Amino acid sequence: MSLSIADVQKVAHLARLAMNNAEIEAAKSQLSGIFELIEEMQSVDTKGIEPMSHAQDLSQRLREDKVTETDQRGLFQSIAPQVESGLYLVPQVIE
Repeated sequence: MSLSIADVQKVAHLARLAMNNAEIEAAKSQLSGIFELIEEMQSVDTKGIEPMSHAQDLSQRLREDKVTETDQRGLFQSIAPQVESGLYLVPQVIE
């Protein structure tokens, strides 16, 4: 797919970008290269290839789900300006 200067200007206008002629030419060249790469990728025959969720078939190591820190809620709430029933009280900001 080949882009014209008018195409790039239209995209720039839609994106609210102010571009001079040199920037438009550079963008046209870069966008054309991207579209050529997309066309090349779409020309590859993928029939019979199973879709993958990730390029490498790896699994993430997970840690055991256990508590590793002590409960410090009382300490943290002891320095809070206002606390009630274990909850922090804050000023109302939305009516």
